[in-house]
This record gives sequence, structure tokens and C-alpha cells, in this order.
Amino acid sequence: MTSTVLKTDRLILRKMKRTDLPNLMEIFSDPVAMRFYRSTKTKEQAEDWISWTLRNYRSYGVGLWIAEEKASGRILGQCGITPQDTGGVTEMEIGYLFARREWGKGYATEAALACKEYGFTSLNYRKLVSIINVHNLASIRVAEKVGMKKEKTFHRAGNRMHVYSITNS
Repeated sequence: MTSTVLKTDRLILRKMKRTDLPNLMEIFSDPVAMRFYRSTKTKEQAEDWISWTLRNYRSYGVGLWIAEEKASGRILGQCGITPQDTGGVTEMEIGYLFARREWGKGYATEAALACKEYGFTSLNYRKLVSIINVHNLASIRVAEKVGMKKEKTFHRAGNRMHVYSITNS
């Protein structure tokens, strides 16, 4: 059974495994990469993250996937579709988080576009969202490149968050 979920020109998105912990810690322990999240993550918190992801695979058939560079197999980050609370409503979110060494190379946009296509075409979702800290301009640009528009702003854990969304027309 293959763990590959999606392929793009440069990327393979595959199911996360517990053995991905060291690669995820490169991101989760980086205060710059994590500045728009509540905080960096400890190893235990990252293990909980992987458990949450594996539960999403079982419960929803989707979750965050590991993004690997197709040419080298190098792990670049994660991107996928997860259920999220957008201020009292649970919606399916395209989420992305990449290692800082990979920023500015278009990987997040490429992966998010593949997730959008998969969500609309294969899963028949009517709507997808991305929840983004109002100060996270790079993530806002990715959402806009995927075709999302700002729908609303809400507060979560003391932060103002935008909900960007796109519907399958």
C-alpha cells in the first residue's frame, strides 16, 4: 500500500508517519517558522501533532501530508486538508507549513493548489478555507495564489485570524 496521496511537478505529498518526527522538529522548533502559531513545539507536542494527523486520516480520509521533493526525496514541509474551527463552524482547511530553508521557492503554493484540486475533484468538497494569522503575509499570498478570497476575521488564542476561502463552482 503506497503512502503517496498526490504528486505535482516537483512534489510528492505522502501520508505522515511517526518516523517523520525529526524532520518535523526542524520546523516545529524554529521560532521564525512558528512565529504565527501559538508557539514552537516540544518533541512531545510534535508527537501529539502526528497522532492528531493519523486520527484525521482515519476519521476524515484526509490530513496533513509530508511534502517531499520529487527529485531528491528531501522532506520540505507539510501540506494537506484538515477539519478546523473557523469561529464556530467546522470547515475543511488547506494548511501548509514548510521548513524555512524552503521558503520562497513556490512549494507551498504548488502543494496547496494540488490539495485544492484534490479536495474539489476527488473529494467533492464544496468549499475549502485557509486560516491565517492577519500578520502572516506570505501565507496570505499563497491563499490568494490558490484563488482564495478573504471571507472573515475572527479571534483564536489571542490572535486575529483571517479565513480565506474558495468554493467549487
